[in-house]
Amino acid sequence: MRIAIIAHLKYAIREPFAGGLEMHTHMLARSLRARGHDVTLFASTHSDPVLGVEAICEETSLLETGIAEANDVAFFREHHAYLQLMTELRSRSFDVIHNNSLHYLPVSMAETIATPMLTTLHTPPFCWLESGIRLNRGPMRYVAVSKATADMWSHVAKVDDIIPNGINLRHFPYCASGDGQPYLVWYGRIVPEKGLDHAIDAARLAGMPLRIAGPVSDESYYREMIVPRLGGDITHVGHLAHDQLAGLVGEASAALCTPRWEEPYGLVVAEALACGTPVAAYRRGGVPALLSEDCGVLAEPDDVASLAAAAIAAARLSRTACRDYAERHCDADRMVDRYEAVYQELRAKPAGVNDLMIDTIPILASVA
Repeated sequence: MRIAIIAHLKYAIREPFAGGLEMHTHMLARSLRARGHDVTLFASTHSDPVLGVEAICEETSLLETGIAEANDVAFFREHHAYLQLMTELRSRSFDVIHNNSLHYLPVSMAETIATPMLTTLHTPPFCWLESGIRLNRGPMRYVAVSKATADMWSHVAKVDDIIPNGINLRHFPYCASGDGQPYLVWYGRIVPEKGLDHAIDAARLAGMPLRIAGPVSDESYYREMIVPRLGGDITHVGHLAHDQLAGLVGEASAALCTPRWEEPYGLVVAEALACGTPVAAYRRGGVPALLSEDCGVLAEPDDVASLAAAAIAAARLSRTACRDYAERHCDADRMVDRYEAVYQELRAKPAGVNDLMIDTIPILASVA
């Protein structure tokens, strides 16, 4: 099949991944190409060229301006990049378009394109994407990454399929036991909604060292809430390449997952389990559906003492049970199989293009 995948533009789709969405998009595109599909990934400039990338915009996270100005410029750059892309897709030949972005224009303009299209919902509802979905009057297949995410979107759109994200199990090899001193691990984007400050406090309360990996995506939060908590047995090892990260996670006694929001899925949970590392996590969003009593312990949301107790209990769980669970429930091949089936269904029932003229789509003024 000829498949177009629309990525988001804030970060490049390449290693080291800025977050779970970048990793998911990279793995999906690469897996589909490995299965013989003709894949074109519409993404930002520095994305991995092996994915068949057509660059449509510079990464908007790289804007070297003040915060307010950067946000404004990023908004206009992304708006015009997606506007141009959706206009061009009216005359491009694809069997299916998979919208994997978080932008409002691919959904609001979908009715102007004859190619069948699906959108994966990776986040809870937020105003811009919700508005775009409400504006769409044409056919669109909606996929959610978890039942929790589907439920959160139920007042906005009918979710047709729930396809949990998957991971490449070969990239997260099983580690039977850690070397040296036992420690906890936390990794991901360092932003307030990921709750790293809670993980640090819980590790100290549990009396266990904590190693932290991930990019600093919110400088103010890192400077004010994280840096003062570092030191002693709490270390930030930086933003690691994939193989280094897998080694760090695999040798940990347990991984902490501390969402301060309704986490849609929880890729870090699946990755830790694949390494054989049990998980202690807040009971929030899609995370509980990823764990069983054999491989994880749930803590009450925002309760550091509960999380500390969960970490101690999780470290005693069977590492073999964690890997077995990941193989049964988290394998990327299962996810790609499901998406291929949806593509085939859409291909068999092509969407009809609406006669709506492109001039009716709001075009914002350009920026220098």
